[in-house]
Amino acid sequence: MRIKCDRCVLRRWNPSDLESLVENANNYHIAINMRDLFPHPYTLEDGEQWLEITSKEEKNCFLAIIVNNEAVGGIGLTLGEDIERISAELGYWLGEKYWGKGITSSGIKGIVTYGFNELGLERIFAKPLEHNTPSRKVLEKNGFKLEGIMEKSVIKNGKIYGQALYARIK
Repeated sequence: MRIKCDRCVLRRWNPSDLESLVENANNYHIAINMRDLFPHPYTLEDGEQWLEITSKEEKNCFLAIIVNNEAVGGIGLTLGEDIERISAELGYWLGEKYWGKGITSSGIKGIVTYGFNELGLERIFAKPLEHNTPSRKVLEKNGFKLEGIMEKSVIKNGKIYGQALYARIK
């Protein structure tokens, strides 16, 4: 699978992505806004495990964000099951040196189009931490609407936070 976007390409992760994956993912400023499954520090072993997971993944859509033939971030859709099978949760991260260049927005546009047109989804949602203003802004830029704040819904590094629930409908 290969999705051509304005400022990047989205494609399946490859074993050759390991070095750039670890280089870009090993960043506290990224990890602090991610689920605990995204470790910090991000080691070679963590990268190898991720590449192993994505090599076997058939149902969900976890892709590398490619800029200048280098994997600089990740984006994905976790598909709903049973009665929620028409929905998917969007998640993404990008290496810090690529922030502010429209790359995340371009990737979101590409994966949302793919989700609606190729996967037959009706709803794509995301739940950034309430205080993660850049993530919230990129979702809004891509047509996601704030559905509400899920107060005190997560714990990260011993602190309780709210999440902003955003969704885009086909």
